[in-house]
Formats: sequence, structure tokens, C-alpha cells
Amino acid sequence: MPFPFPFPLPLYLLATAVFAMGTSEFMLAGLLPDIAADLDISVGTAGLLTSAFAIGMVVGAPVVAALARDWPRRLSLLGFVLTFAAAHLVGALTTSFAVLFATRIVAAVANAGFLAVALTVATTLVLPDRKGRALAVLLSGTTVATVAGVPGGAVLGTLLGWRATFLAVAALCLPAALGVLKGIPAGPGRRGRGGEATGRPALRLEFAQLADPRLTLVMLLGALVNAATFAGFTFLAPVVTGTAGLSELWIPATLVLFGLGSFTGVTVAGRLSDRRPGLVVAVAGPLLLAGWPALALLADRPTALLALVFVQGALSFALGGTLITRVLYEAAGAPTMAGSYATAALNVGAAAGPLIAATTLGTAAGDRGPLWSSGLLIAVALLVAFPLRTTLTADRR
Repeated sequence: MPFPFPFPLPLYLLATAVFAMGTSEFMLAGLLPDIAADLDISVGTAGLLTSAFAIGMVVGAPVVAALARDWPRRLSLLGFVLTFAAAHLVGALTTSFAVLFATRIVAAVANAGFLAVALTVATTLVLPDRKGRALAVLLSGTTVATVAGVPGGAVLGTLLGWRATFLAVAALCLPAALGVLKGIPAGPGRRGRGGEATGRPALRLEFAQLADPRLTLVMLLGALVNAATFAGFTFLAPVVTGTAGLSELWIPATLVLFGLGSFTGVTVAGRLSDRRPGLVVAVAGPLLLAGWPALALLADRPTALLALVFVQGALSFALGGTLITRVLYEAAGAPTMAGSYATAALNVGAAAGPLIAATTLGTAAGDRGPLWSSGLLIAVALLVAFPLRTTLTADRR
């Protein structure tokens, strides 16, 4: 009996695991005030937990991908998921910010390894000209996390404390691990859609791909766009309860709207990123540039705030998802490392964004500062992209 969905079942199982990990990566946006109060630190310091996670992703993606390139795919993916769960269990039990910081790095390295392998596996499960759509399915795990997992975690954190949310993520990894165990083939090495082994270049040749200016360009743009996304998203909670004057229960509702937007954006862009990436960049880029300052200016008006959060989520993930796809196309000569390049590039942005945003919290901009910093980062991205737009959109499928 043929599989009733457009893509093979293993792709959806990978997306389930990405959902668990995406919940963890984004959930801090709704938990920072609670963590700060519990551990007696500032909200800005608590925001460094997001950067710790991103740093672990940046370092872990290429290193773990290089180490795991000869490991059996199923075994490596399973190991990453279980390590991720263990890190959250320790994080839920600790009373030390330093230990919690360390667990975020360990969890991030496991996440990086999983995502680097999963991105590569996903592209081998579909026809060569459907990479963008396959990645949209995989990344839907992240966007569904922002719709359901992250707001759910925020509600759980509000009712039972942030530690309960960490425990819930650890538990969520168990069915994801079972899905990997049952759905991913056990064989080692890169495999084609029909399971056949394929040749691959030496590791040094795969690293040499990083010297390609087209690849470095899209990696840089991906980092800048993701920095803008995380700068604003990480500090949404104080905007909701402070600037907008809403109750804490509005935090998960706001995150749901961002998640619904991100799901919409990555789904729509997934249909365009294979053949018309330039259109996504040309439309989403300027709209993002206008949207972040608008959100900062209108953050004290709840209706405008909620509407713009949805729009910014859609545009951010449409553009970010398209750039992920372009990284994989440009890194076609690095079949086992391409996923790690995309992961590392996006998480350079995820590390830098909250750091940049945190510096604005003590300024006259206050809680709106991170939103202004997001607009500035998008402006830099567009300045980089504009003179090189022909190179960016040139077809290399």
C-alpha cells in the first residue's frame, strides 16, 4: 500500500523529533522572567541561555557531523535524541545558573548533530528538485513547536514553574526516539532514495566548499536573518507583559500567533524556495525591514502587537527557510556536511541576536529595544544582499 502522504514516512518522523527540539530551542522566550526570578539573575542574563544553546549548535553542527558521517544514521540520530533528553532532565533539577547554562550547550550540541544529519537524510528521501519542499516538512517540526510546544510550555511554566517545562521536553523526546528507531534505516553512509549507496568526497573536500563565495554569502544572510528573528522573539515576553500591559497568560497566546505565522511562512516559501528564491528574498526582506520597527512603535497597542507578531513570524521563517534551502543547494559538493553548514550559519545568528538585543534592554528603548535591533539586523542583511542579488538567486540546482 503506498504511503498516503506526499513524502516518505521517515521524513515525518524526523519532523517529530525536530518538534521536540524546536520546543526547547524556542521555549525560553516564554520562560525567561520565571527563570530569572528563580535563579536570582536579570532577564538579560537569563537571555544568555538562548545564546548558549545557539553557540552549542554553531560549534556542534560541523564537529558532530564530521564525526558522525560514518556512523549508522539511525544509531547517531537516536543517540542525539537521548542525549538531548538527558540534558533537559539535568537542567530541570539544577539550582545553578552555570549548570543550566552548560546543559543548554550539551542539548544544543545534540540538537546540532541531529539536525545536521536529519537535513542531509531528508534530501536523500526525495527527488533532487524537491529539496525545498522536503525541508519545509522537516522544518514544520520547528514551526509546529512554536504553535503548540512553546506556548504549551509557557502555560505549563506559568502554572507549575519553568522546571516542569524542561521535564516535559525530556519526556517529549521519548516518542521522538521511538520514531527514529522504527522509521529510519539502520545502514551507514549516504543512501539514495532507493537505498543504494552513493559515493561521497573526502572530508577535506567537503570543508573546501566553504571557500565558495556563493555558499558563504547565503550562510551570512541566513545568520543575519536568524539573528533578527531571535533578537525580537527571545524578548517577546517582557514586551507582552510590560509594554503592552497584558497578563502573563497572554505570553503563550502571543507565541501561538508567532508560531502560526512561522508555519504559514515556511509552508508557502517551501513551494517557492526551489525555483524562485529571489522572489521570497525580494518580498520578505523589505517587509521584514518595515515590520520590526512597526512592531516596536506599536508594541503598546495589543491588537497591533498581536497582528504584527503573526506577520513577522511568517516573514522571518519564509526568508530563513529559503536561505536554508539555498545553503544546501550551494553546498551540493559537500553531501554529508551541507546540513551542518546550514545549521551552523543559522545558529550564529541565533547566538548573536539575543546578545545584541540584550544590550538594548538597559537603554531608553527599554523592552522595545530588541525589536529595534531586529530591524537593524534585517537592514544589514538587505545591504549585503542587494549588490549580490544576481549571485544569490542564480540557479544551481
